[in-house]
Amino acid sequence: MNVGFLYSQIRTDEKLLLTELRSRGHDILKIDVRKHQFSIQGPPAEFKNLDIVIDRCIAQSQSKFASMFFDSYDISIINDPAVVERCSDKIKTSLLLNSAGIPTPETTIAFSPESALETIEAIGYPCVLKPVVGSWGRLMAKIDTRAAAEAIVEHKATLGHYEHKIFYIQKFINKPNRDIRVVAVDGTPLAAMTRTSTHWLTNAAKGATVAGYDVPAEVASLVEKASKAVGGGLLGIDLMELEGGGFTVHEINPGTEFKALNECVDIDVPSRIIDWVESVANKKGEKL
Repeated sequence: MNVGFLYSQIRTDEKLLLTELRSRGHDILKIDVRKHQFSIQGPPAEFKNLDIVIDRCIAQSQSKFASMFFDSYDISIINDPAVVERCSDKIKTSLLLNSAGIPTPETTIAFSPESALETIEAIGYPCVLKPVVGSWGRLMAKIDTRAAAEAIVEHKATLGHYEHKIFYIQKFINKPNRDIRVVAVDGTPLAAMTRTSTHWLTNAAKGATVAGYDVPAEVASLVEKASKAVGGGLLGIDLMELEGGGFTVHEINPGTEFKALNECVDIDVPSRIIDWVESVANKKGEKL
């Protein structure tokens, strides 16, 4: 199999995938998104024999636009550009989850500081203000008081970029100091972990403690529905446990990292991912 490997930086996650691909004898074309150009006239000759492309760009903007070009070249890419676009935009993700009847935090969007403050007061304290696009818990704020709300909203309003003038406000979920990350392919969980921290943000990138998690039937069902809602693919689906029981899906990641997960479970995560990549490529080959 001829595999294109699209990247902007080779981290441990990418090394694990590349090692697994090489161990299976696949031919790999490494494509550094920072050095390649993508033309609407068609693909360069080196792309034409690719069976599939794995997108591992760190920046969501690079993933979104580069995947569009591979799709236009009729070269299968993981993930599909429509999926990347939906999951990279928190507003689209929230709308899709809600439309599919999947439990997700109460969310309201406002477009001015005055409207944002009204929304925050209506939702109540604490609440959470998030950027529409972003990951690793960056630029997220838990707002506990009116004074904090006024300061944070003013700061966002003066940052300049238009996205900071879109106020994405969520009800705070009082989770038990942890959330759950499930890595899934087309809705089937491969492995899962909990991320525990005394801080309200429980991202592994912010130092949360991780541990393997056995996926119960209720979580597996939510993961399947959430994946279907955004279009499937290789996804990191994040859930929180609710105080009264049950779960809520609060985020879906199209360029999911799995290094921490791989270190805390008995499953060989990169091997499972490449199993699935091979099955996707084989299905496309059967259709040709």
